[in-house]
Amino acid sequence: MDARFLGISELVEAPSVAVVVDVMRAYTVAAWAFAQGAEKIVLAESLDEALALKAGHPDWVALKDGPSAPGFDAVNSPGLLRSLDLGGRTVVQKTTAGTVGALAVKEASLVLCAGFVVAEATARLLRARACDRVTFVVTGEDGRADEDLACAQYIARRAAGEGTDPADFLRRAGESRAAFELTSGVRRGVHADDVELCLELDRFPFAMVATLEDSLMVLRPCAAPSPTP
Repeated sequence: MDARFLGISELVEAPSVAVVVDVMRAYTVAAWAFAQGAEKIVLAESLDEALALKAGHPDWVALKDGPSAPGFDAVNSPGLLRSLDLGGRTVVQKTTAGTVGALAVKEASLVLCAGFVVAEATARLLRARACDRVTFVVTGEDGRADEDLACAQYIARRAAGEGTDPADFLRRAGESRAAFELTSGVRRGVHADDVELCLELDRFPFAMVATLEDSLMVLRPCAAPSPTP
């Protein structure tokens, strides 16, 4: 498999297949939202759009990065989200990097959103669809976030069928700038378990596929194909 690893600003054209990686924390949060019963996640372009969507659909659950804010129901923290019952609900998500990355490749024929918690399921889906050229969008720090790059590189190797020890990739993520900021109080809207939850390899058995639905970028869970014998 021909894998490219690009930051959001390096995307000059829509790739055919894109895997948008945000480990800490957008797509760990998204996976937890589905595990808590959410039906779909609408990826908002701005805070104003998220609030407008919420206003038009009062039963939707809106979440954002940082501290709590009027109009939003939750923050972008897996540790805080895991206690919510989202059965059958639609979630509106706006984050600093993860949602931006997915919207940047919305014209791709296949868009997957991923973190370590859905790594193997994502790799299996890439293998099942015989994706031979994949662009991994490293969303954090303008493409330099080591937790996202480590996860992207791990998924790429697994998608290529390589037997890869995850330990070094998880170590890099755990020692990343984002992990430090989440544990040191630099960021707000954080739970003490967030980093640990973001590093739970293959916690969930599904991949996450984003598609355009009525002009909105909508993320849904997708059952992972069975392992290749």
